[in-house]
Amino acid sequence: MAKARRRRVRDTWKEKQWYTIMTPKDFGDQEIGTTPAREPEQLMKRRVESSLRELTGDFSKQYIKLFFEINEVAGDTATTSFVGHQVTTDYVRSMIRRGTSRIDSIVNVTSQDGVKLKVHVLAITIKRAKSSQQKFIRETMEKMVQNAAKDKKFQELIEDILGGKMASHIYHESKKIYPLKRVETIKTRVIVEK
Repeated sequence: MAKARRRRVRDTWKEKQWYTIMTPKDFGDQEIGTTPAREPEQLMKRRVESSLRELTGDFSKQYIKLFFEINEVAGDTATTSFVGHQVTTDYVRSMIRRGTSRIDSIVNVTSQDGVKLKVHVLAITIKRAKSSQQKFIRETMEKMVQNAAKDKKFQELIEDILGGKMASHIYHESKKIYPLKRVETIKTRVIVEK
C-alpha cells in the first residue's frame, strides 16, 4: 500500500511583523504592548488589556483593568481607542460580606460629546437594607450617573470614573438614605462612539 505524501506546511510565523501598541493621547500615548501580524489590517478591532497601575504607576489601582481597541496602524505603530474598563472579580468579592446588601445599577448614558456608554455602579451597605431603601439608592445612583454624563465630555467622564470621583459623589449622596460601606464603578463599556 502506497503511503500518502504529507504536504509541507508553510511556516507563516516568519512572515509576521511586530507592531507596538500605544494608548490614546488622553491616556498619555504610552506603549502597552507589542503584537505580531502578517498584515496591518489584521490588527484592526483587536482588543488589548492593561491595568491602570501599568499606566499610572499607582499600585493601589492594580485591580482596575482597562480595555483598548486598535483603530489605526501607521508603520509599525498601532494606535488604540478606549472601549471600557472593569474591576477584577476578586476585588468585588472582597468587598461583599454576609449581612450586607449589594445594590447594582446599570445605566446607559450619553456624554456631552455624543459617546454612548454603559456604566455599572455597585453600592454595598453596612448592614442589610430594606428593599425600599435599596430601590431609592439605586434610583439616586442612576440619576447621578446620568447627570454626570450630561454635563461632561467623554474624556472628563472617564477620568471621573477611573479616578473614583463619581463613586465618591454617589457615596456621599446615597449614604443619606442608608449607611454605605463602599461605592465603586465596577464596569464601563463604550456602546457607540461619536
